[in-house]
Amino acid sequence: MIKIATVVGARPQFVKAAVLSRALESFPEFEQKLVHTGQHYDASMSEIFFRDLGMARPDYDLGINREALGVQDGHETGPAWRVGRMMQQLEAVFMREEPEWVLVYGDTDSTLAGALTAAKLRIPLIHVEAGLRSFNAQMPEETNRILTDRLSRLLFCPSDQAVENLEKEGFGRFPARVFRCGDLMQDAARIYASEAKPVDEVKDLNSFILCTLHRKENIENPTVLAQLMAALETVSARMPVVMPLHPGTRARLAVSGYDFEASPVRFINPVGYLQMVYLLQHCRLVATDSGGLQKEAYFFRKPCLTLRQETEWVELVERGYNILAGHDPRSIALQAEMLWKKDPAAFEPGLYGNGQAGMEIARAILECSGTKPAA
Repeated sequence: MIKIATVVGARPQFVKAAVLSRALESFPEFEQKLVHTGQHYDASMSEIFFRDLGMARPDYDLGINREALGVQDGHETGPAWRVGRMMQQLEAVFMREEPEWVLVYGDTDSTLAGALTAAKLRIPLIHVEAGLRSFNAQMPEETNRILTDRLSRLLFCPSDQAVENLEKEGFGRFPARVFRCGDLMQDAARIYASEAKPVDEVKDLNSFILCTLHRKENIENPTVLAQLMAALETVSARMPVVMPLHPGTRARLAVSGYDFEASPVRFINPVGYLQMVYLLQHCRLVATDSGGLQKEAYFFRKPCLTLRQETEWVELVERGYNILAGHDPRSIALQAEMLWKKDPAAFEPGLYGNGQAGMEIARAILECSGTKPAA
C-alpha cells in the first residue's frame, strides 16, 4: 500500500485534491490521508468546497488560521508564524502516519509548510502545479513555488512553459523527475461542468463581467485598491460587474470607508466551486487577480483581464486570451471594453492537457513508487 499525505489549505487546492483523489481511488494500491491546514478558515472559503465537490472530510484539520487570528505570546502573528505553526502540526501528523509521499499543490503558505516539513523528515515530496514562475520576487507565492519545486522529488507541470522554466533552472541535474501532465483544473472543468449550481443574484443578467479581487499586493495597498475599485465602477456604467467578495477584500474596503450601497458594482457573497462554474458559464468575460481563475476563464472560453502587473500563465497572454491590465483605471476600462467584444470561437483548446491530468499523475506516482497497477 502506498500512503500519500496530501496537504491543502486554500480554495484551488480543494478543487485539485478532489480531482486527483478520484483518480487515486481508481487504484487499490493507494491510501490517502488529507490534511487541511485551515489556511482558508471561513466557511464560505472552505466548508462549501468540501460539500460541493463530494470530498470526504479531511483526516486532519489543523485550524492554523483560526489560531493565528489576534495575538500569540504578546506578539501579533504573521505569515512566518503561521508557516512555522503549520510545520509543527504537520510534523506530528507525518510522524504518526509515516506516509511514503507527501503531496502539495500550488504556491500557498500551506504548500511551503508541507514541503519544508517533508524535507526535514526526509519524506519524498510531490509538487502538483510545478514550474510556474511570475518572475516577481516580491510575490510571496513566487518564493513558495520556487522553494517547493527545489525540494520535490516528483514535479507535475501543467504546461510546456512550466517544464521549460524548470529546465532553465537546471532541474535536469537534480534528483527529481519532471512530468508534463496537464492541469487538474481542466479535469475539474470537464467533471463538474454539468453540476453547476445557479446563482440567484445574476439570474436577471444576460451577460456580465465576473470579477474577483483578493491578492495582498492589491488589497493591502489603499492606493491600488482605490484605483481598482474606481476602474470597476467606470466599467460598471457600461457593462455589469459581478464580484463575489472575498472576506479579506470586504474588510479592507470597509476600513477605507467604501460605500457599498452606492457602488454600481454588484457585490455577492463568496461562492462555492459549483456556483463559480455557473458564473463562468454565464459571464461574458473575467476580470481577476487570481491565478487559478485566469485558467478557469480559458477552460470556459472566456477572455480574461488580469488585474496585476504579471502572470504565471504567460501562454494565455501570448495568445491574447488574457490581458495584463495592471492597476491603471483608464487602461482597465479600455481593455475590458475590447475583451467584451472578443469572439469565443477564437479559443484554441489543449494548452493544459486533455482533461486527464489526474489519471496521468496517479499512474506516474505508481511507476515512481516501483509498483505496477493491480490487474
